[in-house]
Amino acid sequence: MKTFLFIGSNSDVALEAKKQLERQGNKIISISRNTSEDVSNFLNGNPVTNNLPEIEDSIDGLVYFPGSILLKPFKALKQGDFQNEYEINVLGAINSIQKYSSKLTEGSSVILFSTVAVQIGMPFHSAVSVSKGAIEGLTRALAAEFAPKIRVNCIAPSLTNTKMAEKFLSTPEKVEAVGQRHPLKKVGKKEDIANAVLFLLNESSDWMTGQILHIDGGMSTLKI
Repeated sequence: MKTFLFIGSNSDVALEAKKQLERQGNKIISISRNTSEDVSNFLNGNPVTNNLPEIEDSIDGLVYFPGSILLKPFKALKQGDFQNEYEINVLGAINSIQKYSSKLTEGSSVILFSTVAVQIGMPFHSAVSVSKGAIEGLTRALAAEFAPKIRVNCIAPSLTNTKMAEKFLSTPEKVEAVGQRHPLKKVGKKEDIANAVLFLLNESSDWMTGQILHIDGGMSTLKI
C-alpha cells in the first residue's frame, strides 16, 4: 500500500483518481478548503494562504489539483485577475510542495497541472497562460533540483468534461463544437486525466521526470 497526498481534492479528476487508487489498496490523504461526502481522510486547508495542516504519514506522491478557467480579452483583465490566477495556480503549488517535501519518500512523484493553452497560444487565455506557464517552468526546475530521489512532472490537458468546465460544455451543441476543435474530434473525460495521474504516480513512469504530458486530444501538436 502506498500513501498519496491530494491537494484540491474535490475536483472531478481528483475524485476519479482517488477512487481508482483506493480500489488498488492505496491510501489518499485529501486536503481542500471545502469537504465533500465523497472524500475520506479529509483535512481542511488552503494552500493559497499557506494554511496547510500537518500530516504524520510519509507520502509516496503529491498531486496539486487546484486551477481555474478565466477567459477574458486581454484589455478587460485587471491586475487582480492576473494576481488571483498566479496565487491559485503557482503560489498554492509552491506552498504545498515546500510544506510537504520533507514527507516525500525516495522514488516518490510530484504532479502539477498546466494547460494546452501554454503550448499553442489561444485568445482570451492570457491570465491562465501566464500562471500555467510558470507552473511548467517550476516543474522543470524542481525536477532538476529533486533528482534523483523525487520525480516531478506536469499534466497539460485541453478542456475536459468536468464541473470546472461545465459552462463551456453545457449543451450537446457546445460539446460537439469543442470536440471538433481537437484532432480526435471529442472532448476529454475526467477518466482520461485521472489515468495520467495514476501513470505518473506509479512505477510505470519511474524513468520520467521534468516532462509536460499533453493529454489534449492532439490539439497541441497536430493540425488536420
